[in-house]
Amino acid sequence: MAYGPHTSGDRERMLAALGLATIDDLFTDIPEAVRARGLDLPAGLTEQELVARLQVLARRNRVDHIDFTGGGVYRHHIPPVVDQILLRSEFYTAYTPYQPEVSQGTLQSIYEFESLVGELLDMDVVSASHYDGAAATAEAALMACRATRRERVLVSAAVHPHSRETLATYFGGGDLRLDEIPMVVDGPAAGTTDIEALQRMLAEPGAPVAGVVVANPSFIGLLEPMADVARVAHEAGALFVAVVEPVSLGVLAPPGAYGADIAAGEGQPLGIPPQYGGPYLGLLAATDALVRQIPGRLVGMTTDVDGRRAFVMTLRAREQDIRREKAASNICTNQALCALAAAVHLAAIGPHGLRDMAAMGAARAADLAAALASAGAPRMHPGPYLNEFVVRVPDPRGVHRALLDRGFVAGIVLADAVPDRPELATGLLVCATEVTSAEEVAAFGDAMATVLQGRRVVR
Repeated sequence: MAYGPHTSGDRERMLAALGLATIDDLFTDIPEAVRARGLDLPAGLTEQELVARLQVLARRNRVDHIDFTGGGVYRHHIPPVVDQILLRSEFYTAYTPYQPEVSQGTLQSIYEFESLVGELLDMDVVSASHYDGAAATAEAALMACRATRRERVLVSAAVHPHSRETLATYFGGGDLRLDEIPMVVDGPAAGTTDIEALQRMLAEPGAPVAGVVVANPSFIGLLEPMADVARVAHEAGALFVAVVEPVSLGVLAPPGAYGADIAAGEGQPLGIPPQYGGPYLGLLAATDALVRQIPGRLVGMTTDVDGRRAFVMTLRAREQDIRREKAASNICTNQALCALAAAVHLAAIGPHGLRDMAAMGAARAADLAAALASAGAPRMHPGPYLNEFVVRVPDPRGVHRALLDRGFVAGIVLADAVPDRPELATGLLVCATEVTSAEEVAAFGDAMATVLQGRRVVR
């Protein structure tokens, strides 16, 4: 069956009604030089030939490496119940819940997700339908601008580069201003957000700040002084946006505990496996005072005329389908399947399971730091971390390639991830979680020692 329902006769009648001769006439406003051309595709294959071709391509993939990569996407144990629930047809094929009378299951799943995440973050209001953590962070910054009627946002240089790039994109088309808070260069706080520099930036005359964006843990794994950031931001009349990693909240204080006005983050660690770019899940939450500024979908629980429990979309006027010119954001994706994965994951492991995940990852990371230090790759920063940190090595790209040949993905080469940070140019960002075994840590340490001894370093 063809995807398009229109016959050639239908198309001819529509063109005639428009006074056009061909479909190409619809695109005459587009300059010829930039119009799409025909695709240069090879000849079609039979099903048997296609399967054989895909098998050849699949054999090029390596899936046996021992992985120490983090950087915003993390490997965690996912209970089998998560996939079993997601594969149910009523969830797997469900779309946007515009009609509550026929979407009670989808609406309840979003309600449960928002309730669980609200408890996790210790925030009053949680919304759904955000593409990923970077988009949620950018939406949080726009919330701060709307709420304060100010146009300047400060973001820590230690926030994930993808989030900072997304923020720059969101702020690049209007009168909004985005400035970067530097990191401390040396001393015990090296690598963390420079609070003194933040205070100076907040005090600049004629440039009131709408919001301050800081991540905990930071992109390079360090724990930030979040309560201090909240204090200095609020003293300047700015809102504080805390960017968090959800599993870390099993052992770290939640944003609500240290005075965050808005919380954002990447929900991938909650029941969603690492994938090539997604789909992932943006987390966005706020205090009650900001409920009319938060974009996305809010689902509430009420009762119908017969007193039965019912789930409904709340404050629909904020959405793109009603009063569009006053919408907080024109988000229209559903993301409910990823939100359901997070909800099932949190419900399955419970608060004690989440704490165990975070604590086991921290313990494995401490073992990893010791093994790599013994191998000649010490930590670059002295401050506290949870399960991710930077080690200093000579020729990080060469070391990474050499370890790849030995069956290890040695984290992230920071010279590639953040090329604008020369102070990190000799660093590898490595990570361990609860699924990292003691044997893998020991083997990685031995391999690092061998490589750093100069036997197989690729230059």
